[in-house]
Amino acid sequence: MTETVLILGAGVPSGLGGALARRFGAEGYHVLVSGRTLSKVQRVADDVKDAGGTAEALQVDVTSATDQDVLFARAKEIGPIAAVLYNAGNNAIIPFEQLTADQFEHYWRVGCFGAFLTAERAMPVLREQGEGTMIFTGASGSMRGSANFGHFASSKAALRNLVQSLAREYGPQGIHIAHIIIDGVINGQRAQDGFPDYLASLGDDGTLDPDAIADAFWAVHTQSRSAWTHELDVRPYKEKW
Repeated sequence: MTETVLILGAGVPSGLGGALARRFGAEGYHVLVSGRTLSKVQRVADDVKDAGGTAEALQVDVTSATDQDVLFARAKEIGPIAAVLYNAGNNAIIPFEQLTADQFEHYWRVGCFGAFLTAERAMPVLREQGEGTMIFTGASGSMRGSANFGHFASSKAALRNLVQSLAREYGPQGIHIAHIIIDGVINGQRAQDGFPDYLASLGDDGTLDPDAIADAFWAVHTQSRSAWTHELDVRPYKEKW
């Protein structure tokens, strides 16, 4: 039977979600790519298919239990789930005194609550299978809170602790739960469109290549269960940390 990989927060082809879809699709998995904007994730799915893989796109708001139910129902129709990759997230510079309650809750809902809804559906399936991988995308904010990023850091730190709890509960049941900390700027469309001059100032290899990050996700997914990694951090060699 065809094994499926679910990617939540696929974004666009040039971002991390797109790179993950291509990497896992190239290995023969059927990739379900999902995001809030169907036209964007459809481009990611088309990218996988153009490279000879199989993929389909679904419009999914990770904070919606109904949308998540549809995604997992489709995955179970196809066959076993090999991996679930939670890559949903967003960020912005917001000084604390300008931060509203609605904004704070929004970042938490996407950064952490959506991950809970995903795990709530994934864990019973993977536990019944007795195998599978679930990887969550973290950030520098998972480890420390910087000025003007209280909303982001608090949601990412909460996600990290959720992932630790899941790993301790489900690891002994054969489920590989991992958290990958992205420490630096991803050289994807969001950064290219939002702050191109800053990207240029970082110079060669001063940003994270999405395809290189995807390789790290793949390496974690394929690890022997005798030597699992729970947490991995990746950063450009120039990054101050």
